[in-house]
Amino acid sequence: MNASRAGSEIERRFVATRLGRIHVAEAGAGFPVLLLHQTPRSWDEYRDVLPLLGRDFRAIAMDTLGFGDSDRPADPPSIELWAQGALALLDALELPRAAIVGHHTGAAIAVEIAARAPARVSALVLSACPFVDAARRAKHESMRVIDDVETRSDGAHLSELWARRQPFYPAGNADLLRRFMIDALRAGEMAAEGHRVVNRYRMEDRLGQIQCPTLVIAPTDDPHAHPAAPKVAGAIGGSVLRELSGGMVPLPDQMPEVFAGVVRDFVAGHVAGS
Repeated sequence: MNASRAGSEIERRFVATRLGRIHVAEAGAGFPVLLLHQTPRSWDEYRDVLPLLGRDFRAIAMDTLGFGDSDRPADPPSIELWAQGALALLDALELPRAAIVGHHTGAAIAVEIAARAPARVSALVLSACPFVDAARRAKHESMRVIDDVETRSDGAHLSELWARRQPFYPAGNADLLRRFMIDALRAGEMAAEGHRVVNRYRMEDRLGQIQCPTLVIAPTDDPHAHPAAPKVAGAIGGSVLRELSGGMVPLPDQMPEVFAGVVRDFVAGHVAGS
């Protein structure tokens, strides 16, 4: 799995797909690993992960449709639509199979991809994956989502958004929050709507349909995802559950070396024959 160790510089471009233009960032060569970000981030969530995975794989981070620089489709947003977008990207890149890695919202999208197109997924990594079932949908139906702030002319909503996110980020790391804010502002209303999309997803109908080798990553200091990890892993036959001590909501850009290492080891053990 040592393809193109020298070829780990990031290259960015737009790819025309049947659902619109999708912006991607790539590093390396070899077996493809598609990286899916959380709401309301972009490929930048994997900025520091890409060169590390690019030592061994063709690492591809895409902007989900409606986020970052990818097109916003006319159809209402849904996990199913976003999964179709990722599969459309793989089609446009002429990649019949890939390893799929998703974090938070990206993990929900990865679940749908693996259930919808099992022949396309050689290995699956679900990082901080929510467990969305009827109980969660009922609980969150009337709740205010974390990134729902009302725009105000004096800009106070920016401080509010920063403050709402700050408890879930490492203390004193303003750079991670700055990167989040850039993506959130670019996403506009999708910054909040993306969370509602996740909460509408019928994940309980899909987890049992996953057939590929699956790793469930549980960041211990992510209060949203850590309690859900055993439920996600328990619903996927043969899956592996791995806790990452100290991991928080921004795990891929908080701990890129650790994250990339865990992904690399798992994927490398399951794609040799793909």
